[in-house]
Amino acid sequence: MNPLETCQVLTERICNRARELGFDLVGIAPARPAPALDAYRSWLAQGYHGEMSYMARPDRVERREDPSRIMPGVRSIVCVGLNYYPGGLPASLGRDPSRGLVSNYAWGMDYHDLIASRLEKLAAFIGTQAGREVAARVYVDTGPVLERAHAAAAGLGFVGKNTCLIHPKMGSWLFLGEVLFDLELDPTPAEMGASCGTCRRCLDACPTGALVAPYVLDARRCISYLTIELKGPIPRELRPLVGNWIYGCDVCQAVCPWQRFARRTVERSFHAGGPDRAAPSLLDLMGMDEDAFRQRYDGTPVSRIGRRQLLRNAAVALGNWGDGQAVPVLTKALTDPEPLVREHAAWALGRLE
Repeated sequence: MNPLETCQVLTERICNRARELGFDLVGIAPARPAPALDAYRSWLAQGYHGEMSYMARPDRVERREDPSRIMPGVRSIVCVGLNYYPGGLPASLGRDPSRGLVSNYAWGMDYHDLIASRLEKLAAFIGTQAGREVAARVYVDTGPVLERAHAAAAGLGFVGKNTCLIHPKMGSWLFLGEVLFDLELDPTPAEMGASCGTCRRCLDACPTGALVAPYVLDARRCISYLTIELKGPIPRELRPLVGNWIYGCDVCQAVCPWQRFARRTVERSFHAGGPDRAAPSLLDLMGMDEDAFRQRYDGTPVSRIGRRQLLRNAAVALGNWGDGQAVPVLTKALTDPEPLVREHAAWALGRLE
């Protein structure tokens, strides 16, 4: 077998193995500087990353721009996608302002360990198929990798105006992961033949106007950023626009026409563990102590923000609900040990009055 045929066979075997491991999408891209670097630099220069200062650190920027700075000798990137769509939220819950809305990727268990474990198995498989020791590095949403750009280059979809990776037959409810390795393989076709066209539903639907232009997200206004990444107070002028979202936001994805092709994930661990996981009672949340928070959310994505931020978000949602039933729990929260919770509870009471 000549070297070209060897590359083709390895690419096919790796893709087949990835599907056997449960990934819905897989592709291979050459380990080159990520496309759209000018847009990435412009995004940072305008401060759209907000308080996510780690994204603007010079060493992290250099590593995001060029995979060889992450792993010297890297030749190829295996990109995978895993459908996490847990199904739609029952209308009775989605329309109930007394409940907090949680982004549907966080209804089930945390995805990082599950995907990383499978990628480690894929990396080991690549080593056995190559017939030599292969240097590899696995990433799942945590490393300095411009994962959507590389995924698009590998043929997993296209980046939409809402900045999410969209597959024309699956939509955008996708977790992404990568394996970087020092083996040159045939790249998979990257041309999708699909795009957003003239559609701008995501831009028009964003409650806070975070999509300042097609393909440009000002994270400082994004509800996902405000409820998850932002550690301090939510800006007062944005609080009424957050509505009853308490962890993340699905609006710009849910309105996308490509989501009509979404199907429910077969990964049971991503399904909601009952209505209180997908849309918990705001009154119940405000009554949680640290032990109750850990008992409810350990092992889920929500655990990453801690009780302090979750109750901050719940207080804002209660203020936006505007119902007098919230007065007792908000009044009690004025003596919460966390100043952040006290501040947002006071704001919410002011809204109720």
